[in-house]
Amino acid sequence: MTADQPGGAEWRQEKEKSNLAILRLMVWISLTFGRRIGRLVLYGIAAYYVLCAPKARNFSRAYLHRALGRWAEWSDGFRHVLSFASTVHDRIYLLNDRFDLFDIEVIGAEALHAALEKQPGALLIGAHLGSFEVLRAVGRGRAGLKVAMLMYEENARKINATLAAINPAASEDIIPLGRMDSMLQARDRLDEGYLVGMLADRGLGDDSTVDCDFLGEMAPFPVGPFRIAAMLRRPVFFMTGLYLGGNRYQIHFEALADFSDTPREARQAAMRAAQQAYAERLSHFCRLAPYNWFNFFDFWQKK
Repeated sequence: MTADQPGGAEWRQEKEKSNLAILRLMVWISLTFGRRIGRLVLYGIAAYYVLCAPKARNFSRAYLHRALGRWAEWSDGFRHVLSFASTVHDRIYLLNDRFDLFDIEVIGAEALHAALEKQPGALLIGAHLGSFEVLRAVGRGRAGLKVAMLMYEENARKINATLAAINPAASEDIIPLGRMDSMLQARDRLDEGYLVGMLADRGLGDDSTVDCDFLGEMAPFPVGPFRIAAMLRRPVFFMTGLYLGGNRYQIHFEALADFSDTPREARQAAMRAAQQAYAERLSHFCRLAPYNWFNFFDFWQKK
């Protein structure tokens, strides 16, 4: 593994305009026509983006080739975009506590609850893989499972504006990164027994990266989430809410590391080990559910 600085944070330069546009459109469709009609419209939206966004389509194909272990066809790219649009669409109902619409399976919660019995709070490190919202929404609906999200401040502002229009209570669970009191807010939530989540497959500003083996090739992963985890001194779990099609989701929790008692001099090595373990688990779940990873840019960018 080698450390370096990201070359411009391409995902931020793109500003995810298409993602935000899809989100706003899905809010209107979902609240106006309901889930069944909204899902019919998703097919048209997915086809439009596959046809009219060649850059994202090519990056999708490059990723799917690795995850599928074969040449990615046009239909694979369509399924990839459709899965993304489906999780965005379902977010509207999850935020409004319509759990009756979904079949949600939880795997690995026993280890998480065991960690919470030893001390309050735990960290969840996920990716743009499936739906993090399914966990946050289920957490609000089940006693004793409270979830907050650490998020890059620019994205937090965008998402908060949309969440407030859907369910004002949802935006209370987002902690913006980059402020003087960000770590204090996260620590306080952990002390209150919250699960605090971060996504670790995109860089945060000018954060340094470490190259990890991901789907058979070295790729840059940001160090920031693991530095934060070490600072907050809590057990860390890999988390993903995989979309399985239709109304089915599958939430996974897997222990990654425990920084609770890690000596200061051993933190760097522990962070590196946790980050490589994260990349390995992300590779596993990308192969298990390949249409769930929603990074439509050159992740394996060459310096």
